[in-house]
Amino acid sequence: MTAPSSRPTPDELTAIFRSATRIKVCDEKFRSLILTGQVSAQYYSPRGQEIISAAIGALLRPDDYVVTTYRGLHDQLAKGVPLRELWAEFFGKATGTCKGKGGPMHITHPESGLMVTSGIVGGGLPIATGLALSSQLQKTDQVTVVNFGDGATNIGAFHEACNLAALWKLPVIFCCHNNRYAEHTSFEDGTSVDAIADRAAAYRMPGVRVDGNDPVAMYRAAAEAVDRARRGEGPTLIEAMTFRFFGHQMSDNNEYMKPGELERERAADPVLRMRAALIADDVLTEEQAADIEADEKAAVADAFAFAEASPYPELSEGLTDVYEGVPV
Repeated sequence: MTAPSSRPTPDELTAIFRSATRIKVCDEKFRSLILTGQVSAQYYSPRGQEIISAAIGALLRPDDYVVTTYRGLHDQLAKGVPLRELWAEFFGKATGTCKGKGGPMHITHPESGLMVTSGIVGGGLPIATGLALSSQLQKTDQVTVVNFGDGATNIGAFHEACNLAALWKLPVIFCCHNNRYAEHTSFEDGTSVDAIADRAAAYRMPGVRVDGNDPVAMYRAAAEAVDRARRGEGPTLIEAMTFRFFGHQMSDNNEYMKPGELERERAADPVLRMRAALIADDVLTEEQAADIEADEKAAVADAFAFAEASPYPELSEGLTDVYEGVPV
């Protein structure tokens, strides 16, 4: 594995860009379907936060675990959830990751290591701690990453999970996507500390605040946390600073945001910035970057067609997969 203090390799940077592009293209397509009335779904866009998940995903193995939230498309794709099954689940189809019974807010695909998408703020934190405990007890070097927003750090589950993980030195990475708003409340109006990463000191674990939109900085912070967890040295809290380009949900008008803030952040699109940087640094040519974008658009179009053509679940499926080994 690349040493945490070094830059990601050109191949790793290309993989991060490809992953971030897939997230961007997938989000843009799904939002367009909702806005034109072709799909009815409760969806929370992660647009603007792509780099965080793409950088972490480049460091994880297939058998590592990820837990995410309802705003989790970026985490799901970066962990390798297949596009076709993901889109089918978004459409409520039988070929989806949860046979059409989970929808966008409850994507689960253990085969990829995407263990839980929680619709509850902070709900994934104790679950991720339990997954990390299972790896420790089985004496594997698997790592669990739990993703959550800044608002989740003000509820009890966050502090309980941090305390237990630090106490038992569990191999879990707490990754806070600080997009500066918890629903409609600004970070400053809802949180008593200047930096969420500072809260790590209370649990005697490392805490780092990083520019989550910078692929190199994000990679380095995540690499150090992953290596530490694999060595059995316990958890890390990463506060990845970012911004969401759209409201808390699709119906949001963003009136609560500071004047000019949204326009300024959109102008600094992290995916487009990374594209320009890779070309400037001779990691990619313009043609190679365009090919990646075309490939991802084609993959999303294929997944959309697959989801559209897939059947809805049969009525008889309504009560299956509720209990393990218990006949219904």
